[in-house]
Amino acid sequence: MRPTRRRTRLLLLAPLAAAALAVPLGVHAATGADSTTGDSAGPGTGAEPPEPEPAGSECRTSVEGSRVVAYCHNPYPSVDLVRLHTECDRWWDVDADGDAIAVEPGRTVRLEDRCWKEVATAWVSHRPAP
Repeated sequence: MRPTRRRTRLLLLAPLAAAALAVPLGVHAATGADSTTGDSAGPGTGAEPPEPEPAGSECRTSVEGSRVVAYCHNPYPSVDLVRLHTECDRWWDVDADGDAIAVEPGRTVRLEDRCWKEVATAWVSHRPAP
């Protein structure tokens, strides 16, 4: 057998071996077994994880020609930082990442940007305020 075939087979089998090793770890973490005492938290023991508080703004993005406008409304009680990203269609046109803008609870902000020519894509990223 040539070395390239052996190497190819090893490269194909490596993800399977990694998955086989990761499954017992995932099962162990999912059952909540405590390695120091040997106890495991079964269902109904009250060890359920807390529900995450909803957060984040709802954004509507529109593209008209070379201009991008996004409106983001935050209906939740936590502050959300939003940022408009614009990717221009032409290779020579500079793509832009806007500044992070804080959206207070119950507020709406307008984000805008433009390209020299056409806009390829535009999206808004979110992260919680510190």
